[in-house]
Amino acid sequence: MFFLWFRPKRAVRRKVFVSYHHAVDQPSYLEFVQRFATRFETVTNRSIEREVDSERPEYVMRKIREEHIRGSSCIIVLCGRETPWRKYIDWEIKAALDREHCLIGINLPGNRARLEGKIIVPGRLHDNIQSGYAVWIQWPELEKGPKYLQKVIELACSKPKRLIDNRRPMRERNGSGIVAGRSL
Repeated sequence: MFFLWFRPKRAVRRKVFVSYHHAVDQPSYLEFVQRFATRFETVTNRSIEREVDSERPEYVMRKIREEHIRGSSCIIVLCGRETPWRKYIDWEIKAALDREHCLIGINLPGNRARLEGKIIVPGRLHDNIQSGYAVWIQWPELEKGPKYLQKVIELACSKPKRLIDNRRPMRERNGSGIVAGRSL
């Protein structure tokens, strides 16, 4: 007689890469890590811009892939008021989508950049929200706790990879103003 022991399926402790504008949104990042570090492993809290210090896109993209998003399966973009115009955020999203990582955008309370009442987000994130690949949530939704965020991540990771839209040219420089942004 054989007995099979089944262990209950444990939730996967996802490794997530968090992309954000370090000079402006560091407090939100720290709050995010404090809330969710026991449930998720965050990959980086370093500023790629300061760390890599290069203007060569090929080199920076290789560094992002090899040293920052390696081992992760999900990128979470914290969208504050300056996020849409940061080239390294665009490059991080591109590198993650090249690896078919799931994509989540979180609108921060400080995101006051608006055009006709719509939130402005990074163009590449906008493309993937529109295609149905990325998941978009509001910061206050995180009050629901780690289980809620886990469900959001699993939803994002269940999206068909064929929905990824990564055709947009890479942002060449940092900028400001609503001309470069995309709205939701």
